[in-house]
Amino acid sequence: MKLSDIRTFKQQMDSDCVIGIFSKTNDGSFIESSGKSGIDFCILDMEHGPVSYEHLPNLIRACECTDTLPIVRVADNCEEYISKALDLGAAGIQIPQINNKTAAEKAIQYAKFYPQGNRGVCRYVRAAEYSSLEKSQYFKEANKAMIILQIEGIEGIQNLDEILSVPGIDIIFIGPYDLSQSLGLPGNVHHPNVIEQMKLIVEKAKNANVAVGTFVDTSKDALYWKSLGVKYIANSVDVGIFYSACRDIVTSIKIS
Repeated sequence: MKLSDIRTFKQQMDSDCVIGIFSKTNDGSFIESSGKSGIDFCILDMEHGPVSYEHLPNLIRACECTDTLPIVRVADNCEEYISKALDLGAAGIQIPQINNKTAAEKAIQYAKFYPQGNRGVCRYVRAAEYSSLEKSQYFKEANKAMIILQIEGIEGIQNLDEILSVPGIDIIFIGPYDLSQSLGLPGNVHHPNVIEQMKLIVEKAKNANVAVGTFVDTSKDALYWKSLGVKYIANSVDVGIFYSACRDIVTSIKIS
């Protein structure tokens, strides 16, 4: 992780928006090839994907070699998960199912060194260039890692004002699929009730000067949420994008 990369990433969000994808494979070739397309970030998914800590360093390297910001979605709001991902060089941590202020505060504590948090200290890790990085520089840069908290249910929305009051949050990320389930509409992410709650999150976060992100299945949806001020857009998943491209090839040839 380089401080300059995160600074540039934030500047891009301020001026327009950033576009990325989720990755659910352990193959760095998917990530490297997607990075060549010009995407801004890739979310390495340890919650719903097969990504392991053994494979994570090479996936992060695949991001770095194409100037794609490596974001790791951990499986849970757990000190061990967050610390390991950051030690391995994640430029940002995305944490699912944040439902209250206490959970948000714990996430910051796990992800930040003193004075912002209480992250476990080891400088013999990849993020510290295996101790070659000067200590004060490492601790300063490490505390600039992006902190992305996912709001995915009614409880999180009810407590959103308190969550947004926690210092250190860079992005509030709306999980539309889990939100749809929380509303009793599993998978129906275009239902008016789901859209209404998503818009509420967007407005509250904007009023608190916290950037907002979300997941979309299509570029059409991406443009819609961008028009409402969403700055961090994860547009689909690598394996889904690959499937769609293969399907389109087969369909176009067979129809011809």
